Amino acid sequence: MNLNRKIIAIDGPSASGKGTVASRVAAALGFDYLDSGALYRLTALYAQQQSVSWEDEDAVAGLAENLPVVFEANIIRLNGQDVSDAIRSEEIGMGASTVARFPKVRAALLQRQRHFLTDKGLVGDGRDMGSVVFPDAALKVFLTASARIRAERRAAQIGIPTEGVAFERILSDIETRDEADRRRAVAPLKQLPDAYLLDTSDLSIEQAVKKVLDWYAQI
Repeated sequence: MNLNRKIIAIDGPSASGKGTVASRVAAALGFDYLDSGALYRLTALYAQQQSVSWEDEDAVAGLAENLPVVFEANIIRLNGQDVSDAIRSEEIGMGASTVARFPKVRAALLQRQRHFLTDKGLVGDGRDMGSVVFPDAALKVFLTASARIRAERRAAQIGIPTEGVAFERILSDIETRDEADRRRAVAPLKQLPDAYLLDTSDLSIEQAVKKVLDWYAQI
């Protein structure tokens, strides 16, 4: 069997909802799910715990090669500790964006990501799933939403008002990370020519999931 026929690559910017959509698409199809962004967040968190600067490419790549991570049902453990919530902070998100700029870090995590593919099939989300990790994926989707909509979703997720200083900080962090992801020299975030564009600004999660499933059914 050509396993590439059972790969769906969903890329997009921070807080676009790609993780939720990808995991639900995977569940609907009986495929495995890969949150590639979690690996970069874990690398950033591990570097922080080990007092390694996010700007030290060689040292961070060394940590990425031997990342002591275990993915369980709804729990991610790093060095035996549940870090499922810790890796979702805005600070670690910025750290992930920083370490993801480095070729050695991306190379260290590339094979690890590809090993998630089995006969079951795989839905992977990230920023270079379709361009680098699985360039021959059967379906590629670029999932996005406006920066303000993404900031509002993130604010609702953590329970703060969608106005005020705290909200403006979230919006600024998202815009800053978008710019960093677009400008990085290695695997910059962009829509590929063979990827379907899915703007979820005015869509529910259910509508977005259905759209991806419909596209996959047409392959």
